[in-house]
Amino acid sequence: MKRVLFLLFGVVLLGLNQAYAASKVWINDLRTTFLNNSAIIMEVNMRSFAALDTDGDDIIMKSQGEESGNFLNSIERLKVIPSYGVNTLLLMPINEVGKVKALGTAGSLYAVSDFSKLNPQLVSDKSILSANEQAKKFIDAAHENDIRIIVDLPPCGAYDLYLKRPELFLKDKNGEALPAGDWTDVRMFNAGTEDAYNKELYTVYKGFVDLMLELGVDGIRASEPELKPASFWKDLISYSRKMDPQFLWVAQVEDNQKVIKNSPVNTSKDALLSAGFDGYYGFFEEFKNFDNAAEFTSKLSNYISSIRKGNEPKAVMGVFDSHDDESVLLSTGADLCIMQYWLSATLPVNSYILDGNQNGAKFIYSWGNKVAKNSDTDDNRYFVQRGKTDIYNYSPVPYGDNQILINEYVMSNMLKKYMVKHLNLGAFHILKTNNPSIFAYAVSYNRNVLVVFGNINKNGYAKGEVKLKKINPDMIIMPIRITGAPIIGKNKITVDLSANEIQLLMINDFEI
Repeated sequence: MKRVLFLLFGVVLLGLNQAYAASKVWINDLRTTFLNNSAIIMEVNMRSFAALDTDGDDIIMKSQGEESGNFLNSIERLKVIPSYGVNTLLLMPINEVGKVKALGTAGSLYAVSDFSKLNPQLVSDKSILSANEQAKKFIDAAHENDIRIIVDLPPCGAYDLYLKRPELFLKDKNGEALPAGDWTDVRMFNAGTEDAYNKELYTVYKGFVDLMLELGVDGIRASEPELKPASFWKDLISYSRKMDPQFLWVAQVEDNQKVIKNSPVNTSKDALLSAGFDGYYGFFEEFKNFDNAAEFTSKLSNYISSIRKGNEPKAVMGVFDSHDDESVLLSTGADLCIMQYWLSATLPVNSYILDGNQNGAKFIYSWGNKVAKNSDTDDNRYFVQRGKTDIYNYSPVPYGDNQILINEYVMSNMLKKYMVKHLNLGAFHILKTNNPSIFAYAVSYNRNVLVVFGNINKNGYAKGEVKLKKINPDMIIMPIRITGAPIIGKNKITVDLSANEIQLLMINDFEI
């Protein structure tokens, strides 16, 4: 960044960190938290979350005494998570994974072989506790640290499950189970139709819900939910809500839905929300590909209008980058990561981050796609995707040492907690600018206006004016995040921004 970072508001907001006194009884409030845009979510791979890589070679060799992440050794790391401002963990799938026609030496977390059993890879052999008891101990410890738990529900089954229960799966004309798109290690379920969904598959998923409720999980993210009829989800969600009215359901579906090859079902986002899902992904994963500010502000304007319509409240998980995406830090750089932190903090979304994106992990594995000495599957290669978190092998904690990123992430989450009423009750305004690379918006609440502006250009500076009626140089302006003071003029703010730079100002005793 071209100038020294100035974060004045941090001193003011230090007192906002919530001190949490552990309660003997956890009362799930995740659905309310999410619908109030108050969830600050970190997605984690439990196999890596607290892995012990003693020799630092990025490979977890259990035969040499190293340990992958599991329910018990992860408890200690839970104590660090609230220091980031995070109040919710999204666990990638924790069910037993397939070993046949597998990818990687441990098997993909998303190739589930049994939806009713926990993954034995996440169970410590140093304890006499059962798998379920170990998982419950982890979840109870999360709750003691004021951390809510969401678990990912995969859309397909591993080849191992197909061999055991072929009646659950779609077949081609030769009677072979159909893969889902380019997911070669899983096969597609036969979910039935809207008028008659597959009751046997429903029973499998109901068993998963029962397991999650038994463990004390607070909610579910359904991956690729469009592959099943809305009626399937409506009955499953209603069932869970009878047990726990606060149980959260999030659909991993975006505004721009993709069609998955071989699927006879493609349920729309609106139908999924009507079926009972509390939220979805929106358009935010598109952000890194926008070439100009107008693309972003046009989508943003439509998004703001859509979430404020309708009688039943819905919310969005503000996913700018997920485990399916190449690391922005690797492809674009730290400034875009920082911009995404602050957008999450100042937009009416639930903040989301992938573990590692808060500290500068680049997800580069030197052993990627090389032959492994040992394998738990029928694949003897370390299958990995460059720049993406490894869901196929036993991998280390996603670690980076970028202290600037960590500080920015923590500060943005502090602002998020402060801004909740502004985001939910305030008026949202897209502001005009005279430079196609500069976006700007404002949130006005209780005669306080937050102004956010940034340069969407990844490659160069952008200088221009942000139009804001009635602003003048005499007003009390509180800099929240600036790297050089913008010039406040009559009805405008003149800004000079480096590539992917974002700035924030608070104007007191002012209304738009």
